[in-house]
Amino acid sequence: QVQLVESGGGAAQTGGSLRLSCAASGNDFIIRMNNMAWHRQATGKQRELVASVSPGGTTNYADSVKGRFTISRENAKKTVYLQMNSLKPEDTAVYYCAVAGAWGQGTQVTVSS
Repeated sequence: QVQLVESGGGAAQTGGSLRLSCAASGNDFIIRMNNMAWHRQATGKQRELVASVSPGGTTNYADSVKGRFTISRENAKKTVYLQMNSLKPEDTAVYYCAVAGAWGQGTQVTVSS
């Protein structure tokens, strides 16, 4: 079993930056051997994958965030990060961390124009 706790959400203006963190706890083997990902869900929309990082560090991004967001993981700390730059109002959503079928509680990101 894996438990996830996100932090770092908040408010930003267009063009600003925020950094999200997600600390995993539980089964170390499962955490190390699985992709870690960030998803988001805006009001009235379906949850969508934002970015993922494999155990070896291979990354994948949604087209809408390529070049602006960077996902990284620190295996020793069992933590995944999402650096969000050049934020846009359409990035406003609740952001969720996901690992091996487990989900965090979500953290709100609000970008004002």
